[in-house]
Amino acid sequence: MAATTEAKRKGELKMLETARYFFDEAAKKLKLEDSLIELLRYPKRRLIVNFPVRMDNGKVMNFEGYRVQCHPVLGPGKGGIRYHPDTTLDEVEALAVLMNWKCAVAGLPFSGAKGGVRCNPKEMSVGELERLTRRYAAEIAPIIGPDVDIPAPDVYTSSREMAWIVDTISMHHNGEFMPGLVTGKPILLGGSLGRETATARGGFFCTLEALKHLNMKLEGATVAIQGFGNAGSYYAQFVQEAGAKIIAISDSKGGIYNSKGLDYKAVLAFKKETGTVVGFKGADKITNEELLELQCDILAPSALEDQLHERNAPKVKAKVICELANGPTTKEADAILHERNIFVIPDILANAGGVTVSYFEWVQDRYRYFWDAERVDERLKIFMTEAFKRVLDMHLKHKVDMRTAAFMTAVSRVAEAARARGMYP
Repeated sequence: MAATTEAKRKGELKMLETARYFFDEAAKKLKLEDSLIELLRYPKRRLIVNFPVRMDNGKVMNFEGYRVQCHPVLGPGKGGIRYHPDTTLDEVEALAVLMNWKCAVAGLPFSGAKGGVRCNPKEMSVGELERLTRRYAAEIAPIIGPDVDIPAPDVYTSSREMAWIVDTISMHHNGEFMPGLVTGKPILLGGSLGRETATARGGFFCTLEALKHLNMKLEGATVAIQGFGNAGSYYAQFVQEAGAKIIAISDSKGGIYNSKGLDYKAVLAFKKETGTVVGFKGADKITNEELLELQCDILAPSALEDQLHERNAPKVKAKVICELANGPTTKEADAILHERNIFVIPDILANAGGVTVSYFEWVQDRYRYFWDAERVDERLKIFMTEAFKRVLDMHLKHKVDMRTAAFMTAVSRVAEAARARGMYP
């Protein structure tokens, strides 16, 4: 267990190190002033809170929670809250930094933020989770709000936890209902239609633009998807409906492969019944590692970080990689893939659909005017297509890889805003 925890901590530090590396590369190529580098390289605030929660057995347990906020140059902070036994401040900081650049590359009026509580939600009752959520919300209440920092669901949190947070903070304001306080809420409480599919749909729109740039067609293209959760399963739906052939799918227990194609609906039904895609009839069993090295047109890493690294990057045979997961490619692998002319749609662009529809939810909450799903999807397509074109233009103009181009696009936008605002005092 200690070895696992240490490995995870190294992974978190590597994620943060990678984010800072690409920021530094972007800053160098943009010839950013030293004063702006000092301002933008580090978060504005790293909050640690310790708080008691009464458990069902009557005992009181202490929990540690976090909230990290980047400098609010473009607008209020935006980022999820995760519950996990291995959540640390370093992990939360890395994710806040990545969210900062993700919001900027998507053209949203937000800055990055992230939060988390170190707990094991799988071992807690609904009552215990509610008491923990409400106490954590009360602890971070002074630094969140519709115009300050807007939380959202993340790992092991959902619309349920967001509803509890809205209610808790509303009670702190004389019962005033504050739907714009968080996003990812139940529809009845001001949530947005289209949020569940947004991450995958945004990645799908980016894939269409990438194929257009490369003079490739999605119809008939072969696709391998690592990770079959929310993002991976909806991405499978969208590419299959557009005529692509899915040849491989995996989850945490392993993968399946069929060169003639897999029907995502049948695989999804099988997984819901058995808990895994492994064992699906008419497909060969493969490992997650083998899936990454398959001959295919499009590879969609949709699971964990650091899946593509310097050891397997030389063996990747995909023509396009759409990163639906956060940080699936190390910086060493990124250089190898770029050198091999494999077109990478980086995570801060490819999976920005989720936070974009969160922005739509926030806008709808502020106006108390709600859109139908069709309008949400139409606006998402516009935002993601324009974001992709901005990054592609940077890629072609400066002859850099797509990840560096995405960071340059994001950093230049935040830097321009910071210059316009000046420095206080």
